[in-house]
Amino acid sequence: MATANTKSKQKWSADVTEHSDALDLEQNIFESKDPRKIAESLKNSAEKSDLRKSAPYRSAMSMLTFYINRAGKNLDASQRDVLEKAKTELRKAFGRGQR
Repeated sequence: MATANTKSKQKWSADVTEHSDALDLEQNIFESKDPRKIAESLKNSAEKSDLRKSAPYRSAMSMLTFYINRAGKNLDASQRDVLEKAKTELRKAFGRGQR
């Protein structure tokens, strides 16, 4: 049985994603099946935020990468693919080159 301390450590990333002060995220945006919608939502959130500590592109990409990394093995392959495609869409939305 997990202790309260262990449970809180396991859920800290979900709390960050849901309650980030830096970006006001659209509810359940990372569950969308549309990479462009995810990218546009992150872009809008990053550009509107007064609390972010870096440029909008970097904040948006960081939040997307954070979510992908923290979802880890609990993220099914098809949704991971959507989120990886959202990175490309986010680069396009900010006028950045392909990697």
